[in-house]
Amino acid sequence: MHKTRYTNSLLFAVLTLIMPFAAYGQIFFSVTVAPPPLPVYEQPVIPQAGYLWTPGYWHWSDEGYYWVPGTWVQPPMSGVLWTPGYWGWGNGAYQFNQGYWGPQVGYYGGVNYGFGFGGLGFGGGEWRGGAFFYNTAVMNVGGNTNNVYVNKTVIENNTNNNSHVSYHGGAGGTTATPTPAEEQAAHGRHIQPTAEQTQHQAAASKNPKLLAKNNGGKPEIAATAKAGDFSEKSAVPAKEAGGEVNPESLKATAKTMPAREKVSEEKASQEKASEEKATENKAAQEKASQEKATENKAAQEKASQEKATENKAAQEKASEKQAPHETAPREKAPHESAPHPSAPHPAPPKKENKKE
Repeated sequence: MHKTRYTNSLLFAVLTLIMPFAAYGQIFFSVTVAPPPLPVYEQPVIPQAGYLWTPGYWHWSDEGYYWVPGTWVQPPMSGVLWTPGYWGWGNGAYQFNQGYWGPQVGYYGGVNYGFGFGGLGFGGGEWRGGAFFYNTAVMNVGGNTNNVYVNKTVIENNTNNNSHVSYHGGAGGTTATPTPAEEQAAHGRHIQPTAEQTQHQAAASKNPKLLAKNNGGKPEIAATAKAGDFSEKSAVPAKEAGGEVNPESLKATAKTMPAREKVSEEKASQEKASEEKATENKAAQEKASQEKATENKAAQEKASQEKATENKAAQEKASEKQAPHETAPREKAPHESAPHPSAPHPAPPKKENKKE
């Protein structure tokens, strides 16, 4: 157990040194037509403990959009989670951002892939030591593992449950922006999809049934129990398309899709300058706000100290004024003086006898 965890930690350290940096995943394709909505399907039972769920998504080839079924895969090491890839609008086209493995789930466009991936983070399970525990509120594990718990807040807090939009930005896309935690995860070092995942995607690209133009957005193989296994025993069909399907997204191919919107250098330069200015203004505002808060705090502390000093001085002065009246003895007037009780009384004057 300890040897395995040490080996995994060493492997992750090596991978983080060699894996390239990517802001929000590597972009492989740009398409001018949005992908179809995510189909509605059920999650197959986990094949065995230790597997993690990777949701299905639309990918692109020269033949157009095709569906990559959701599937259970073995992670490259313990302690990592999968951040799904997503389509996002930018520079006149939809661009695909590749998914990746990492210690935290990063930004995936706010797309609701389901099964714990509700658009923000992941609520389908967690690592506890070297073992993964599954949240059966959203994960279908059957009786294949005892490492389970139930937490329904992932469902209750998801306001995106009925959305099947498969892309971010553009017309009708999601509008979520990255949280600080997602930005931190996205800017970290990543482990790319495993060989099992890339083989699964390659097999999907060669299956005519998974082409959007052939399945109308409702693939016969929506999910599989194991990667690359498209047999009837492993496959789960889609119940329905996730919403109204744009005919353009079904028939678009590399040859027939509409031309990409041209963005002039001047407009691109203006947009870039505008973004930089907005970032600069935001940074300046945050800095000014922090400085003002620090200044206000210092002023409050100074005023508090001065008030305390003033109060202390006033108390001391009042004490000094009162002290002489309480401690100095009272001087008696001369007529109030009385002889000591033990002092002898003066003798009365003697009478003289006069001779006649």
